[in-house]
Amino acid sequence: MQARWLDRSTPPHILTLVVMAATSALAMNIFLPSLPGIASYFDTEYRMAQLLVPVFLTAMAALQMVIGPMSDRFGRRPILLVSYTIFIASTVASVYAPTIEILLVCRVFQSFAAAGMVLARAVVRDTVDHIDDAASRIGYVTMGMSLVPMVAPTIGGFLDELHGWQATFWFTAGFGSLALALIYFDLGETNYNPSPTMLSQVRNYPELLRSRRFWGYALTAGFTSGAFFAFLGGGPYIATEFLDLSPSTYGIYFGLVAFGYMGGNFLSGRYSRLVGANRMMLAGSFIAVLGICVSIAMFAVGIIHAASLFMPAALIGIGNGMTLPNANAGMVSIRPHLAGSASGLGGTLQMGSGALMAVIAAAVLYPGSGPNPLLIVMLVSAGMGLLSTLYVIYVDWTMRGA
Repeated sequence: MQARWLDRSTPPHILTLVVMAATSALAMNIFLPSLPGIASYFDTEYRMAQLLVPVFLTAMAALQMVIGPMSDRFGRRPILLVSYTIFIASTVASVYAPTIEILLVCRVFQSFAAAGMVLARAVVRDTVDHIDDAASRIGYVTMGMSLVPMVAPTIGGFLDELHGWQATFWFTAGFGSLALALIYFDLGETNYNPSPTMLSQVRNYPELLRSRRFWGYALTAGFTSGAFFAFLGGGPYIATEFLDLSPSTYGIYFGLVAFGYMGGNFLSGRYSRLVGANRMMLAGSFIAVLGICVSIAMFAVGIIHAASLFMPAALIGIGNGMTLPNANAGMVSIRPHLAGSASGLGGTLQMGSGALMAVIAAAVLYPGSGPNPLLIVMLVSAGMGLLSTLYVIYVDWTMRGA
């Protein structure tokens, strides 16, 4: 059925899916240039402020375990409406947080933005029939979504310098309100066969967990995301302490990473149907590993410049943009009747890996450490993503042989 703008009787417009999926990306990225300033504002160590990243990711990981099955049971639309209302309220509350601990609690509730990312994938799977078609559409959704992390740190950096870190949260609340309005007016229910009970849906998790292909796709997404989230967690520290960049300059350079991610998503949307999901994942994983190796080499030969960190990171963005749409499409296509649960469980593994890598990235960085500890963590994660992709290809090959 052809999508019609603001018509809930047809599939949602792709812009609605983009805004849904982009909300969590905005909440994650826009305040990154403000991390040193937040630490100063609350008179705490940078590592305490940096917890705003893994706390958000961990809460998203846990929440997706619930959001997916609930959407299979109660429908996509009501879960989205409730989740975005909580997200907006907690984002406004963040502005008035009196302590860093309260701000961390607000970040936990901001994680309800995960509903947009999880259910955008599920809605796509509800409305298409084949994994490569789903990968293509998810690629276009995430290509549009990637505009947000491309510009969010830049906007956040300038907002911070002009009005303080609180302005980034006001901006995020406004974006969440736009997403809520689009969901209300444009997105009808796409889950036409809800599960009979919530418990019966949760019981379906073992069916997914027994699937070798599901694990392959989920681990590929998790490790690939882990390299990127490690960069999100440690990049601001390297930029501020080692490269002496201002928040706005960091935001501008970060646009290279997001631009690469958008380019990778465009390649996924354009070629996944033609090349196949697994081959796109393989190419993307290899490019991400290559990008990290280039960065290590540039610093090793003495090129101490922002370009040594951010230009190779653009290759990581391209690789992730090619890998993640196809891995996510693979996860929700293993058992189409469990699309919401698969998206939620896979998203939990993905965000959990990201949170772990962000914590490790913060732990290995200290005054005088330089960028190499961060880059090594990223390389290990991206390398595991490449191995997971090879595992998926091996499983597919053995299944065809059988």
